[in-house]
Amino acid sequence: MSTVTNPGVANQGLLNRIGSAIGLIQDETKAPRVPWLTAFIGTALAMLVFGVYRWYQQNYSFTVGMDYFEEDFQKYWMNLFWVQITLISLGGAIGIPLVWFTRPAKPELMSPATELKIYYLILSFAGVASVLVMAGLGVFVEADAAWHQTTIRDTDFTPTHIALFYFVIPAGLVGSIIGFIWVHTRLPNFVNRISVPMAILTAGPILIMPNLGFNEWGHTFFYMEELFSAPIHWGFVTLGWAIFAIGGFVIQVLNRILELTALDTKQKTLV
Repeated sequence: MSTVTNPGVANQGLLNRIGSAIGLIQDETKAPRVPWLTAFIGTALAMLVFGVYRWYQQNYSFTVGMDYFEEDFQKYWMNLFWVQITLISLGGAIGIPLVWFTRPAKPELMSPATELKIYYLILSFAGVASVLVMAGLGVFVEADAAWHQTTIRDTDFTPTHIALFYFVIPAGLVGSIIGFIWVHTRLPNFVNRISVPMAILTAGPILIMPNLGFNEWGHTFFYMEELFSAPIHWGFVTLGWAIFAIGGFVIQVLNRILELTALDTKQKTLV
């Protein structure tokens, strides 16, 4: 007699094995561990995306990216712009409601071991985010400054602005909003209160949105050279200050980890 295998069960088993291998799914009877492999894979994928994007800029910025009104610019850069905006918007439109409506009814009943595992996952994502921030600052922000100094005058859109203002910052904004909702609906330590450092971190990209339009207007119509001290850049300081708030959130996470790991010797909960 032949045995019929349910594809759904087989796929679920495969996903569980993959999740266990990279540390996302762990044995609840054992002490939680940091998912280092997840952080490594996340960093590698992020660097791949950044690397491909930087290669694209290097090869197509000065050849077909000098003038927004040219046909080649529309083909190579504005099509990329619309793809980015569409995907990021869809990610937010789907991800934000999904995280909110799938929140657990009683997150305060979470076991200490499960909570500790989540905090380890948060620190892993924070490690990936730190690499992304440095890549964004070192590759895209500095590239934008060099672009303005080299080309002197801009049009409505530029290759560096399409990368920075319409990819890096919006993606970071959507990701931070999803993360903010997820943390405050899943973790017992944040369910009934607001993490002020995380709120500042999330608000940073939102607060500089008006300055993005001001910056585009200034470069397009009257700024002849790029200076970091130019008034049209003053608003971006808000984003830099907001990023510093991640230190406060990490302290909150470490304090809670200290409390949870102390249960090991007091209640034997995590053993």
